[in-house]
Amino acid sequence: MSPSVVNGTGLTHIRNMMFGTAAEEGTGSGFVYDDRGHIVTNYHVVEGMDELMVTLPDGTEYEAEIVGLDEGNDLAVLRIDAGDDLPPALTLADSDELRVGQFMLAIGRPFGLDQTVTTGVVSALERVIESPNDQGYISGAIQTDAAINPGNPGGLLLSLDGRVVGINSQVLSTSGDSAGIGFVVSSDTIHRVVADRIATGRFAHPWIGVETIDVNSYVAAIHEQARYELAVVYGVLVVDFERNSSAEEAGERGATRALRYGGYTIPVGGDIVIAIDGYATETLDD
Repeated sequence: MSPSVVNGTGLTHIRNMMFGTAAEEGTGSGFVYDDRGHIVTNYHVVEGMDELMVTLPDGTEYEAEIVGLDEGNDLAVLRIDAGDDLPPALTLADSDELRVGQFMLAIGRPFGLDQTVTTGVVSALERVIESPNDQGYISGAIQTDAAINPGNPGGLLLSLDGRVVGINSQVLSTSGDSAGIGFVVSSDTIHRVVADRIATGRFAHPWIGVETIDVNSYVAAIHEQARYELAVVYGVLVVDFERNSSAEEAGERGATRALRYGGYTIPVGGDIVIAIDGYATETLDD
């Protein structure tokens, strides 16, 4: 499986008033997705790069073209023309079969170092994490305690039988290094996004088009103190919606006025969404 994990290098050209154009380099990992030369990595690994090179484990470099980018899910699909030298494609696991506590391997090429493996367990499932540049959220993410070092993003989280469970994406750390919580874009998300990107060049993201606040005990208490009764004390309050959005088409109503109490302003009068298709929605993440 290690020969199918590749190292990616990107160059972006920065214009400097004193020294002219200078090249800045970024690095990350990726993996061979199929026998047609498609490579999957993170969007933030290739973001803003003017030139992209993929290095195979034998040291051979290939210029890579971008097939598709999905900032919302932090995924990028590249392609190289390696011919018969292309390493075998890796198999995607069904991430729905994962269980908390299951042992995993995180593999990548941090700092360009070959065959770097760290171990850990699945700490949690179905996490919701922010997309790069605050472009929404990535649902179904996997949380792991396996160390994800600089250069590891774009690398893999693997099951012990060598199947791809997900692609390393983010580390939540107070120290700025790998001593934190790692988050992985799941194999199910990879399968949906990458297959569509290769087939059509795009991936359609669902869009509701609402601005909301979560109705919790704190919000409910302010309403009660201000003598404004809520129909329910949980759910997601629709503050406003974008024109021509799905929310408008569905007849959602936004807040009609703002309730001021002390130093707080709380919108009131809008619909409160408590469930979608039978699934409870207590927060915007839901």
